[in-house]
Amino acid sequence: MSLLRRKSLDTVTVHEAGRQLIPTLSWPHLIALGIGAIVGTGIYTLIGVGANLAGPAVLISFAIAGAVCACAALSYAELATMMPAAGSAYTYSYTALGEVVAWVVGWSLILEYSLVVSTVAVGWSGYAVGFLHGFGIDLPLMLTAGPHVEGGFINLPAVLITFLVAGMLMAGTKESATLNAVLVVIKIIALTVFVAIAMPHFDTSHMEPFMPFGFVKSLGADGVERGVMAAAAIIFFAFYGFDAISTAAEETKKPERDLAIGIIGSMVGCTIIYVLVALAAVGAMSYTIFGQSAEPLALILRELGSPGAAKWIGAAAVIALPTVLLAFLYGQSRIFFVMSRDGLLPRGLSKVSARTGTPVATTLFTAVLVAALAGVARLDEIAALANAGTLAAFTAVGLCLVVLRKREPNRVRKFRTPLAYVVGPLAMIGCVYLFFSLPSTTQLYFLGWNVLGLIAYFAYGRRNAVLGKR
Repeated sequence: MSLLRRKSLDTVTVHEAGRQLIPTLSWPHLIALGIGAIVGTGIYTLIGVGANLAGPAVLISFAIAGAVCACAALSYAELATMMPAAGSAYTYSYTALGEVVAWVVGWSLILEYSLVVSTVAVGWSGYAVGFLHGFGIDLPLMLTAGPHVEGGFINLPAVLITFLVAGMLMAGTKESATLNAVLVVIKIIALTVFVAIAMPHFDTSHMEPFMPFGFVKSLGADGVERGVMAAAAIIFFAFYGFDAISTAAEETKKPERDLAIGIIGSMVGCTIIYVLVALAAVGAMSYTIFGQSAEPLALILRELGSPGAAKWIGAAAVIALPTVLLAFLYGQSRIFFVMSRDGLLPRGLSKVSARTGTPVATTLFTAVLVAALAGVARLDEIAALANAGTLAAFTAVGLCLVVLRKREPNRVRKFRTPLAYVVGPLAMIGCVYLFFSLPSTTQLYFLGWNVLGLIAYFAYGRRNAVLGKR
């Protein structure tokens, strides 16, 4: 049995009865899913983490991360419209690069989505606790922080929000996508309010020194790796999310048109939002003040004398950050679902509910996994590790784009990536560089995760794969 056996492009969208998802989504749902996924913890919370690593030059970090993601988004748009099946980068890799590569990519996506949901749940908990504090309600520390904080035991709000969102997804894809669209509007209005209040306080003195920690990653005296690229590797988390749209390909009514609109539309919209919010934040206040905060945007507004707006930002985060949870928990359950349908994971996970048309078992399994992690994890550590999984997937997608252009030059492409032989390699090079800009411990954890994954593949996946039994 070859480790590089591949799915056929002609049959990648053909599925057996009882294990196929129902198309219910249109392009507005997809754009809302993308914006809901992208605009979230990254801008509400990780802007503080990034500023702490790069200073005002975090603006360059955002630009670099955004440029790499733009190349990856263009690659995704072409592949998603060619292969409108669930599975995202895992499915593309299975078709273009072979089974063992697809396994590594799928295993990396499991890491990405699980840790993103955990990170966002922790970020949401920080805003929820701050929001309640504004009304004189203080929850005990042991129930709002993991054991890494002195006096903490479990982050209960993070656990509860994870299960709440999972319940929404199990109720039905279209229903949860429609609610997601409403919450996305609330989130964008809140960020617009922040920019409108903060921008008039822009002070150029807050931009000096602009690059206090240099450009490349370097280890500081306190043991923390800082620099523009170190920050870019972390806040890269703030940009991805459009890949969750590609996991919805099988549930899209007109995938040949709507997937490209959703992926590119959400990426362009979010880039504009991020640039404006980041510029307003670092211009209105020194990064040394908000860099350590779990709710930096609300903190900035309070310091600027707008406590009412700060409460509104906190309320919007509490209400709307679950859109990120919904998008990534959705994506995670679909990755599990497709790998199960292919036989690489237990087949029982790929059964679809006859009533709701959703993979209930995989959604519940995912919720249990990420809730356990969110209850005890640190935000900065799990965000960095989530980025490692994403960078691996994005690198594979850039490679798939180039390989299929060579192997299948005459295949119908409803969306053609411009300058594919430039965009694909740039996505790969950019992602590899960002990966090596991650903390060294994160790289080692990622390596260990994939060693564990390969053991699981050779012990179970390879001999149970449906493709090997045909």
